[in-house]
Amino acid sequence: MMEKRPAIAVTMGDPAGVGPEIIAKSLSTKQLFSDCLPFVIGDASMLERAVEVTGAEAVVRTIGHPSEALFQHGTIDIVDMNLVSPDLPWGEISEAAGHAAFSYLEQAVTLANNGDIQGVCTAPLNKEALHKAGHLYPGHTEILAQLTQTKTFAMMLSAPGLKVIHATTHVGLLDAVEKINVQREYDVIKLADETLRTAGFENPAIGVCGINPHAGENGLFGNREEEEKVIPAVEKAQEEGINVQGPLPADTLFFRAKRGDFDMVVAQYHDQGHGPVKVLGLEAGVNITVGLPIIRTSVDHGTAFDISGQNIADEQSLNEALRMAVQLAPVR
Repeated sequence: MMEKRPAIAVTMGDPAGVGPEIIAKSLSTKQLFSDCLPFVIGDASMLERAVEVTGAEAVVRTIGHPSEALFQHGTIDIVDMNLVSPDLPWGEISEAAGHAAFSYLEQAVTLANNGDIQGVCTAPLNKEALHKAGHLYPGHTEILAQLTQTKTFAMMLSAPGLKVIHATTHVGLLDAVEKINVQREYDVIKLADETLRTAGFENPAIGVCGINPHAGENGLFGNREEEEKVIPAVEKAQEEGINVQGPLPADTLFFRAKRGDFDMVVAQYHDQGHGPVKVLGLEAGVNITVGLPIIRTSVDHGTAFDISGQNIADEQSLNEALRMAVQLAPVR
C-alpha cells in the first residue's frame, strides 16, 4: 500500500538557539506521526542536549538518509550533519552555528530536489551568525530562492483569521518603497491568488495595502506611489479575473480581513504585514515561502538566544508550521 503521509524535513536552524528545544518537544508528539513522516536535519549532539533539557520522552536516532528513518513516536530520526561542537554554548552567536544553519537548509533542498521529501519546515536561524559565516543573505526565504533558482517568490504569514503576503521584506523602509514597482506588485497579487486557490479557495478575495497613510488619499500623502506602483498592478490583475481590491488604507484593511472581508492581504513592507500578524500571537504564526518549487513553512519567531537551553521556548509555532506543511505538501 502506498504511503500517504508526506515526508517533512525539519531543519534545526541555528543550533545555539531555541530550534533544538522546540524540535525536541514537537517531534515527541504522538499525533504528528499520524499526519506526516517527520525527521530532523541538524546536529544530533545538540538535539540530544535539547531532549535532556526539555525532558522530552524520545530517543534521538542518527540516520544518513530519510529512507533509514523509523518515523515512529518515541524516536526522533536525525540526519546528523555533525557541524558544531557537542559543547556549543547556548545563546551565543558563532560562525560555526551560522554555517551549520545554512548547511542544514542546503541538505534539505537537495533531498527535495531528489524527491526524497515533500516539504521543509525550518526552525529559526540567526542572521548575524549567518553573515559571520560568510552567507550574506537576509534570511531563509532568500537562501531558498537562491538554492532553488527561483526568481519570483514572496513571504507569506498565516495566523488565525489572517493571511498576509509581502511585496518587500528584509530591507529598510526607503529601500522598500524604491523596490516596489508595478511588476513586483502584480507578481505578488498573482502569487496570493495561486496560493489560496491551491489551498482550496474558489474565488479568493485579496486586499492590497497602500504604501502611504490612507493609501495616499489621492496624492495628499506621499509622492503618488499608489498611482504609479500599485493601481496599475491591481487593474491588470482584475482584468485577468483575480478578485482583488486596492490600494486600501492599511489601518483598516487588516481589521476588515480579520473580520472576513478578505482572504489575504498584500502588505507593502515588512512591519506593515508582520505587526498585525504578531499581535495575534507569536506562538500561532506560521511563515510560508510561496513561489518555490518546494513546500517551505517556518516558525514565525527568532532564535531567542536569551532563553535558549532553558526549556522556556514554546513549540506551538513549530506545531502550526508542521501542520501547514502537511496541508500544502503533495502526497508521495
